[in-house]
Amino acid sequence: MQLDRQPVIILVRPQMGENIGAAARAMLNFGLTDMRLVDPRDGWPNPKAVATASGAAGQVLDAARVYPTLAAAMEGVDYAYATTARGRELTKPVFTPATAMAQARQHTGRSAIIFGPERTGLENDDIARANAIVTVPVNPSFPSLNLAQAVLLMGYEYGREILPPEPAPHARRAEAEELADRLEIERLGDHFDDRLTEAGFFFPETKAASMRLNMRNMWARLALTRGDVRILHGVLRQLTRR
Repeated sequence: MQLDRQPVIILVRPQMGENIGAAARAMLNFGLTDMRLVDPRDGWPNPKAVATASGAAGQVLDAARVYPTLAAAMEGVDYAYATTARGRELTKPVFTPATAMAQARQHTGRSAIIFGPERTGLENDDIARANAIVTVPVNPSFPSLNLAQAVLLMGYEYGREILPPEPAPHARRAEAEELADRLEIERLGDHFDDRLTEAGFFFPETKAASMRLNMRNMWARLALTRGDVRILHGVLRQLTRR
């Protein structure tokens, strides 16, 4: 993800340091690092924001810039999205987060996503400075999202086509997670066949051939990893140990 292309996250008049910190964490989850603050109520820097941001403090909060007005915070931005459920009286295109962020990924300049204060959201004067409105299609009887939730949602939609679709968890044993090859599956099938034969599973004799065929077909259908195969061999050895 190119830093000069990622959208700027602008928090307008944020009220609580904890919410700024939580928004920073949400940003970094999806590789976003450019935070701009407009007139934060409790000043800046804010130790509560740092405490809540955890690992995102160094990469996001330490580089966050503070501006007196939204207009000033739009420095270098040529397309801005205002996140709000209101502002429909203003003539602007209205997008869902998915549509807006798909557009932002294709944008050749610098875009921004603007979020309003926790209690009141963006005012019309703020929304008027944006090119478009982003509205989340939520339950109409409970449309409230907190600041970090809104940032997380927009970050996810922006990063979903850029970040790895299935990142590996930390400490995963890569070799054990590889799919078993056909020879390994065949040997596992032989092991089960031998032990089940000893246990008298394939009975009556007239059905033994079809039962073995179905077992082989079952092993072929399963997407077993090498780790899975080792576990199943171990299970059989333990069950049949005299």
